Amino acid sequence: MGFTIGGIREMRSGSRRRGRTTECTAVAEYTGLWGWDVVPGARASGGQCSCGDPRCPAPGAHPLDFCPEVPAGATVDDAGKAWAEVPGAAVLLPVGRGFDIIDVAEPAGSRALVRLERMGLPLGPVLATPTGRAHFFVAPGAAAELPELLYRMGWDDADLDLHGLGAGAHVTAPPSDLAGLGPVRWLRAPSLDTAAPPPQARLLLGTLAYICHRSMPPP
Repeated sequence: MGFTIGGIREMRSGSRRRGRTTECTAVAEYTGLWGWDVVPGARASGGQCSCGDPRCPAPGAHPLDFCPEVPAGATVDDAGKAWAEVPGAAVLLPVGRGFDIIDVAEPAGSRALVRLERMGLPLGPVLATPTGRAHFFVAPGAAAELPELLYRMGWDDADLDLHGLGAGAHVTAPPSDLAGLGPVRWLRAPSLDTAAPPPQARLLLGTLAYICHRSMPPP
């Protein structure tokens, strides 16, 4: 059948079956273990988006509007059945529900992660994207509070490569790739002590801001 969403023929049947099995397992884990909603997303191949729009502004990096999401708490069977209806879809997690995201450059994020772990601070999962970004999972509401938190910590006037992602955003999750650029991977995978509940952003923000500031190139 090929890559059925939008008609892009992307994978051989054997690879497609293996990929579908891996994705179904991941979806079941995200919904059943960690309590996250999962949304089927578009994928990109050769610059084309699987949504079928030849002028898509974000090829392979957005939800498929015509596909229902798999809700948090879905059983393994329910998740598998739901994902079997969208073969080839990317695994997207809606931000702003169970978590928000603090987005930093991956080199700074990796250094901050080591320091935070040494300090024994509570940490959630951390994603790394093929575009060189690190996504720290934090408690919902962090994106809206970020300017005020940075102000209180004295970082509001600093030129930081640090951003918040909140309600309305989505992040691509393993084992999917992002916009045809390569796979997303875990820097710190979800586990019983990292996925629920995510930490308050204020507990991590001082270290993240400091490392981001130290990582900025000189003027």
